Amino acid sequence: MIRPKWTVAIVLMSFALTWGCSSQDTKEIRLGVNAELTGSKPTVGDSCQKAAELLAAQVNQAGGLKVGDQKLPLKLIVEDNEDKAESAAAAAQKLISQNNVLAIIGPNASGNAIPAARICEDAGVIMISPWSTNPKTTEGKKFVFRACFIDDFQGQVMAKFARENLQAPTAAVLYDVASEYNKGIAEFFKKFFEAAGGKVVAFESYTKDDKDFSSQLTIIKAANPGVLFLPNYYNEVPLQVKQARQLGITCPIIGSDSWGSAELLPLGGSALEGCYFSTHYAPDIATPTAQKFIKDYEAKYGKKPDDVAALTYDAGSLLCAAITQAGAPDRKKVRDALASVKEFQGVTGQMKFQGTGDPIKSAVILQIKDGKFNYFAAVQP
Repeated sequence: MIRPKWTVAIVLMSFALTWGCSSQDTKEIRLGVNAELTGSKPTVGDSCQKAAELLAAQVNQAGGLKVGDQKLPLKLIVEDNEDKAESAAAAAQKLISQNNVLAIIGPNASGNAIPAARICEDAGVIMISPWSTNPKTTEGKKFVFRACFIDDFQGQVMAKFARENLQAPTAAVLYDVASEYNKGIAEFFKKFFEAAGGKVVAFESYTKDDKDFSSQLTIIKAANPGVLFLPNYYNEVPLQVKQARQLGITCPIIGSDSWGSAELLPLGGSALEGCYFSTHYAPDIATPTAQKFIKDYEAKYGKKPDDVAALTYDAGSLLCAAITQAGAPDRKKVRDALASVKEFQGVTGQMKFQGTGDPIKSAVILQIKDGKFNYFAAVQP
């Protein structure tokens, strides 16, 4: 078993916990964070860690989390999963068997969340992924949840947007065939685009770490699509968009929530101007709940939070609410409380659970305009 290279333990309060103890014997609530701190998506892990730290600090500054008739401090234990499936599974196992956490936040990328989810489900430990949208993460599981929408909804949203808003009769797709996330959403987009009367004229794939997409894009250009869908990560999309434009592909280019990092803009520059993508919230039309989070995050870290940060804060807040409702740091009781959440107003909007780990919530579409992410539309489930 491959172990993560390093562990960051964030000790917000130092006491000991055995999760199975009665509440009067418990001195703290331990939550694990399984994040992509290194590897190909370090921005994702950094945002996840920062948001979790912010929430824990706020809870502890308020005297701790209400559990039964007492308030208990939160302690975060953060593991770097290196953005690798095997490391994500190992990190989950370590958090459970060595750190004895009550619940785990993360992983974020679906390729990491799916194997980690199996470990948590087998151990009966709650896992809530902020950002994993692939249905396989929660499918058939009782202890695994997410704070985001799922790919079939997101694929439907972007297919409908392409057909109705962009009036595209045809579409092309370029996706990473080795990624659970990319492959899954590409297939959902194709399904819903064709169900809406459109035709997918090119469905091209590549493999992680590829840098030259000219052969796939040449095929796409020859197919002359009305829109190009790139359900790929923020560190790959800029190069793909630049190469597409250089080859003379002029149709609108759209993407998914994996575009949502601020790193996308400096990497892509002017080539991204006019592109659209689906995501989880829009800071420029933030609710009061979101406005407070944005203000607090900026004050602590000196920058605006991205969607991963917002979703992590929601994931942690959901866990805290469930622990309080359960009245004890008992994994089964907290799991039941989380599954029964009827309505939760988070940073990324209102959500509720109806018997599964997948929340019912809305999506937003952002447009890249004048070098910024701008709100374009909201889509209800």
